[in-house]
Parts: sequence; C-alpha cells; structure tokens
Amino acid sequence: MELSTAAWMVHDTRLMLCVLLAIASIIVLISATKLPPFLSILIGTFIAGVGAGLPPEEVAKAFSKGAGAILGEAGIIIALGSMLGALMAESGAADRIATTLLGLGKGKSLPWVMALVAMVIGLPLFFEVGLVMMVPIIFVMAKRSNQPLLKIAIPALAGMTTLHALMPPHPGPLIAVGALHADLGLTMLLGFCLAVPAVILAGPIYGNWLSKRLHVDEPADIGALFSAPPKAPRQPSFGVSLLIILLPVILMLGSTLAKVALPAESTVGLTLKFLGEPLIALGLAVIAAVICLGWAAGMPRAEVGNTLRKALAPIAVLLLTIGAGGGLKQTLLDAGVSQTISKVAEGAHMPYLLLAWLIAVALRQATGSATVATTTTAGILAPMMAGLAATQSSLVALAIGAGSVFFCHVNDAGFWMVREYFGLQLKQTIWVWSVLQTIVSVVGLVGTLLFWHFLT
Repeated sequence: MELSTAAWMVHDTRLMLCVLLAIASIIVLISATKLPPFLSILIGTFIAGVGAGLPPEEVAKAFSKGAGAILGEAGIIIALGSMLGALMAESGAADRIATTLLGLGKGKSLPWVMALVAMVIGLPLFFEVGLVMMVPIIFVMAKRSNQPLLKIAIPALAGMTTLHALMPPHPGPLIAVGALHADLGLTMLLGFCLAVPAVILAGPIYGNWLSKRLHVDEPADIGALFSAPPKAPRQPSFGVSLLIILLPVILMLGSTLAKVALPAESTVGLTLKFLGEPLIALGLAVIAAVICLGWAAGMPRAEVGNTLRKALAPIAVLLLTIGAGGGLKQTLLDAGVSQTISKVAEGAHMPYLLLAWLIAVALRQATGSATVATTTTAGILAPMMAGLAATQSSLVALAIGAGSVFFCHVNDAGFWMVREYFGLQLKQTIWVWSVLQTIVSVVGLVGTLLFWHFLT
C-alpha cells in the first residue's frame, strides 16, 4: 500500500510538471518562434500527454476528441455569430444601434453604457454566444466614438464573463447550486450583488486604465468585416436592429424560464427549450437578419448571400485555434489532472470559501474549462457541505464560480477568441483577458468572504 501511494505521488508530481512544461512550451512557441497558435498548442499537447505517460496514439485520439467537441459546441455558434455580425454591419443595423448608444453615453460614460449592454445581453447567453453578438457593436462603437478599441471592448468583455461566472442560469453556477443543494433564487440575488462591483472594476475602470497604456489597432480582416460601411439602400430602424440582436437573448431567456416555471413535458415548455438552444436561437436570428436586415432593406439576394459567405473566411484561424485548445483540455483530462488536484484538495484544511475558490482555481488552470473546474470542485466539497445553511451553501457555490475564471490562459477557448477577434499578441491577450478575469475572480472571492462575515 505504501508503495502504491508513493507511486501515485510520483505520477501526480510528474503530471503537474508536464502540464507546466506544456503551457510554457506553447507560450515560447507562439511568442518566440512565431508559430501559429494551432500548431503550438498541438505540440504542447503531445509534450503534456506523452510526458504524463499516455501513449502517443492515445494523445492523438484525445486531441481529436477534444477539438471535435469544442468545435461542435462553439464552432457553429461562432460561424452563425459571424454571419449575423456581417449582416448587421452591411445593413447598417450595427451603425443604427451604435448611434443610439452614443446618444445615451458620450465620452467617459460610454464604457459604462457598454458594460450595462453586455450584462443585459450576457444574462441568459453563454459567453461565446454573447461575444460573437457584441463584437460588431464593439467595433462600430469604437470607430464612431473615436475611442480606443480596448476602452470599449473591455467593459463589454467584463459584463459578459462576470455573469457567466457568478449568475445562474449559466452552466457553472447552476451546476454548483445543484451539487451543493443551494437555493437558486438566493444564489442569483447574491451573485448579482457580487457581479455589479466585479463588472465595474474589471470593466470601465480597468479598461480606462489599460487603454491608456496598451494601444491596439483594429484587426484588418475581422475589423473590415464588422466595420464595413452600410450597403443596404434603406437603413433598418433602431427597433428592428435591436430586435434582431436581442432575439437569441429572448429565446434563451424563454428556455430558462420554461425550465424553472413549466412542467418538464408540457408542449409550451418543450417548444421554448427547443427554441432556446443556442444553435437554434442564433440560427433563427441569422434567418431573421437575412429577411429583415437584408431583403426587406433592399439588399439584392446575391449581395446578402455574398455577405454570409464572406463572414466565414476571417474566422477560420479562430476556429482551428479554439479546436486546438479543446484538444489540449481533453488530453489533460485523460491524463488525470482533475483526479490529481482532487486528491490534494481532499487533504487540505482551510475555510470553506477559500478552499472552494482555490480548488476551482487549480482545476481551471490545469484543464482550461470552467465547467470541469466547477463540476469537480462541487463534487469534492458536496459531502462536507451537507449541514450548511442556505446562505452559506449559496456563497460556496459563488466562490467556486469565481475561482473557475481566475487567470484564464492558453488552454482556454475564450482566451483565443479574444486574441483573434481583437488582433492581439499573446502578451496583450494576457493583459486584456487573463488579468480581466483575475479581477472578476478576486472580487468574487472577497465579496463572498464579506457576505459570509456579515450574513452568516
């Protein structure tokens, strides 16, 4: 038994060293040798997998499985979002929304308006869906207002990612609520109270500070796609433009309400759940945009079709990079990273909130998945939390959500989406995305600790 325990300790140590070596290799390959991220991540995956003891053919299978899973989940959504964004740009809908928002907030108040809009759009949407919908608005707003791109983009990113981490019905917080038997309504209330200061600090305040120190030019391909001058003979009204961009939000919010308020097998409930699937909701939004923003606005059908096709080329590199990140994540999971961190966590003795946050941080750093970090952490802690009060269980669930977004880096799909959409270098992406998420994570931890002290 002692030999077995010693052998496992050697394996765990070797595995974590291989993970660190793989991440370091990816960073060096991208920044020093200038290899494409897809190829760099592929090389790093084999370094981690083979070094951890997996046969090379198993590493290849794990990489293919993980890449296919993430592209099947996010790839089509990104493609549909790109089509929607291109139609909104070329029809003038994005320009119409930007003009209205500029009327609501000018100068210093504009980042605050962007953060609020992102929170509204991001409330029922997965982060990936919200981002592809917000990108065309971000580009047009930055150009029309003559503001630095990061000053507009960072508040929007903060608004969406904060809700994704701290607010049910997003998958992470919802999984933690279920595993810990926490009260959903109370968790949503406390999560919103945490989200507001997190968005303020990570969004307008951090965005204003960083935009003065880090200059980022609009990326050529995607910038040209989403900032194209309107081609439609008649610009759509603000109401129609807003309805198109909010259609996925409405459909997904309807699905969420159906799960909470309607019988599982009711016809209305099943219909709302179907319409609220991200793929269906965004697909319907694209069809609505073709009809309302394209044909109804006088754009020739050939021009609308050309716009949709043109939207796909600039995201090819993004899709490959995201797929590679999914392959790396799956390889690390197959190598046993989650089990290694779980064993270390089970022997730790510290306050519940700090323990929950640290376990989620470690799992997110190792696996690149907020869902894996949340699910595993909640599973580890559930037996210990059986006697907690409702408020305490909700705060533990929120601490897990906060930890799951700490300093997301090269094994995170969102990292590569932000890098490619905004044309950033690796170091710039760390400042824009990794640091932003760290602010959200730390604010979430501090907020839960304060709530624990005053409310329990």
